[in-house]
Amino acid sequence: MFIDLLRKRRSIRQFRDRAIEQEKIDTLIEAVLRSPSSRDLKPWEFHVINENSTIDKLSRAKTHGSKFLKNAPLAIVVCADPATSDVWIEDTAIASLILHLTATDLGLGSCWIQIRKREHDESMSAEEYIRNLLGLRGSMVVEAIVAIGYGAEEKGGHDAAGLLRERIILERYSPAS
Repeated sequence: MFIDLLRKRRSIRQFRDRAIEQEKIDTLIEAVLRSPSSRDLKPWEFHVINENSTIDKLSRAKTHGSKFLKNAPLAIVVCADPATSDVWIEDTAIASLILHLTATDLGLGSCWIQIRKREHDESMSAEEYIRNLLGLRGSMVVEAIVAIGYGAEEKGGHDAAGLLRERIILERYSPAS
């Protein structure tokens, strides 16, 4: 069941030195291309990177929070054209989540790396760094990178006791009297 997939999904930042089978990469690509998109505009573009030297360079995109990518055998850079849709951020976030869930379903680990509004260094944004590295076309912008691989760490799902059930409001909010 889908809820079981959600129960076990975790962000994985340590990967085994093992290539991902092409069949699994093809499934990830199909899944992300099937992601829902507002008004079916599909403003996205996905750069599928499995070359170690490029992944190494991508791992240096931000001052912190991207270094673990260096050891992933696969990186998918999630981009979009803001001129195509006013909700490109939402569309790319949904696509990124589809990648996470598909990776989990395939027995792979994954972790989302925020790029939009992050700095590479004092003189350049992480997005500009990646734009230059990958030679992005036109008005394409970078939302995130999803690191994917066979996990080298075992994490159990989040405990149900930690769910913030108090954040569920039935019907309307009504302050305590």
